[in-house]
Amino acid sequence: MNQQSIRNLTLFDLLARSWQRPSAIAGICFSIDGSAVGFAEADGSVAIAPTVDAEPPEARIRVSADLGQTTIRPRKESPAPIISAAIRRDRGAPLATHRESGFVCGGGTGDVLSLSRSGEVECTLFRTEGPVVAVEHSPRTGIIAATDGDQLYLSRGRGAIARYGRGPGSRIEALAISPDGSRIAASYADGLSVWRLEGSAAAPREIGLPSRPRTLRWDAQGKTLACSLEGGGFGLVDLESGRVETFGDFPAPVRMLAWSGPANAVVASGAFRIAAWSMKPSPGVDDHGALVTGRPGLVLVEAVAAHPKREMVAAGYANGQVVIAQIGRRDEMPVRASGRAITALAWSPDGRHLAVGDAGGTAAIVTFPPQIFK
Repeated sequence: MNQQSIRNLTLFDLLARSWQRPSAIAGICFSIDGSAVGFAEADGSVAIAPTVDAEPPEARIRVSADLGQTTIRPRKESPAPIISAAIRRDRGAPLATHRESGFVCGGGTGDVLSLSRSGEVECTLFRTEGPVVAVEHSPRTGIIAATDGDQLYLSRGRGAIARYGRGPGSRIEALAISPDGSRIAASYADGLSVWRLEGSAAAPREIGLPSRPRTLRWDAQGKTLACSLEGGGFGLVDLESGRVETFGDFPAPVRMLAWSGPANAVVASGAFRIAAWSMKPSPGVDDHGALVTGRPGLVLVEAVAAHPKREMVAAGYANGQVVIAQIGRRDEMPVRASGRAITALAWSPDGRHLAVGDAGGTAAIVTFPPQIFK
């Protein structure tokens, strides 16, 4: 490799372990302890990779004695093969954390499965009556939730399964358990149903929305729910007052939403730049609280992921580019220059690893040395 080609390497080339999978990456989930990451593929497989790197970037960093210039050498070896488990054939398998280092996923025949970080199906936790549409798990309470679209199933790990529903014609599309494990939200065509999970079963709280919610994301306090909307834009639901604020005028559907605790902000995909709003003032449709983040361009942001410990967000674009920006600032750090459209992004719990998935089946883990964000 000559000096010119070394200079042209991107951070992705230098820091990422990358695998080519047979189909697009539909979702990404890190284990609770951060030791493994699961890639849900569009063909129904789940690929799992450890976050431990045999050639970590800090071991490849060199500082020249004469100029003090810091460089990082490329990897000498290819990453170890990724582990894959075939879960279903009809669609991508819904995926969530389970215990400290494993995962729970939903099968095509209604099986809710426990998956180890070594890629082995450990057991069937319970079954729904139809193909599983979504799964969720609360690390706080151990509750596992799943839906086949018609009913919501809750398992508290003691064998008994509770069922909830609103009757025919009320298909559930997405689930989200609050961070403290006290509530679960389910999306319907006309809005949300929110159940309390503590104590005896009670009727859900119904919250109407302008159109069907597709993606549900709780803030860290469990007080506000961000919902991407089928009709465009997204909404913020205040669970205490029931008030709904909508954010429209997006040029494309909002596929992903992320909450930044350090920045106290919500971030959305679907625009030609990273769209972010501060939650310190009360944000609204007049753009009050909008945070100018990153650089505008001609390519849509398809995926966003907020760093768990810093006021930063990773963004993936339709042209395969991946950047990292500080929320509220225009500067960006390019990570990947190009490729197939980014379909999924996720940070590890410690913020050291960024998992990337794209429409061409690339599954990658970008490991950042501590020096890079100083």
